[in-house]
Amino acid sequence: MTTLIRAPPILFPATAKHTATVIFVHGLDDTGRGWAGAVENWRRRQRLDEVKFILPHAPAIPITCNWGMKMTGWYDIHTLDGNAESLRSNEDEAGILLSQAYFHELIQQEVDAGIPPERIVLGGFSQGGAMSLFAGLTARVKLAGIVALSSYLLLSLKFADLVRQQQTDANRDTPVFMAHGDSDKVVHPELGKKSFDLLDGLGYNVKLKIYKDMGHSACLEELDDVEAFLRERLPASGDSDAKPEL
Repeated sequence: MTTLIRAPPILFPATAKHTATVIFVHGLDDTGRGWAGAVENWRRRQRLDEVKFILPHAPAIPITCNWGMKMTGWYDIHTLDGNAESLRSNEDEAGILLSQAYFHELIQQEVDAGIPPERIVLGGFSQGGAMSLFAGLTARVKLAGIVALSSYLLLSLKFADLVRQQQTDANRDTPVFMAHGDSDKVVHPELGKKSFDLLDGLGYNVKLKIYKDMGHSACLEELDDVEAFLRERLPASGDSDAKPEL
């Protein structure tokens, strides 16, 4: 793959002492700005004051299902027809691994800046959720949590082998929140369920919530559930009553 040009992520600094970080990843043909409103919504009750939010931008790459035209994406997609198996066929492994390395780098930058990995959450929507699930579960440091909205597990047919090969099993017990709309015509909910079943069968700490009548989008109930997950996994440093589940 040619050299990728990446714009710097959008940063929402913590409004109190910075003790935790959330990296939230957008989907295909979007930018980090597309989730800025959600971040503002999550912070409106001032319960995530110690959290810095990082909203990265995907590079513009040729997308096969878009007739090879460039759009922002974390990896190429050959077919996007709503079929549960289409997204698992002809996966862009090289592009996926390149983005995996980028997210691992973002995580490491936060660790180097003094944020413990167990105070970092990686999450995203659609392609961004798929990358968060894959990169989070293969991170070499144990994270606080992983969020995957309207997405699926990348390279699922070889995922267990990749974990063994890369020796990246630090996040088997890390809480994972998966969410999907039952009316999603882009990433079929069946694929989300198959990804959940696979990870659950491998012993990962994963939960899946299905939202009735929701398509390939996010609803207020889902956003509130994500906020609750973030508050649970990243309690304020002075909140002795709010302790993450082990």
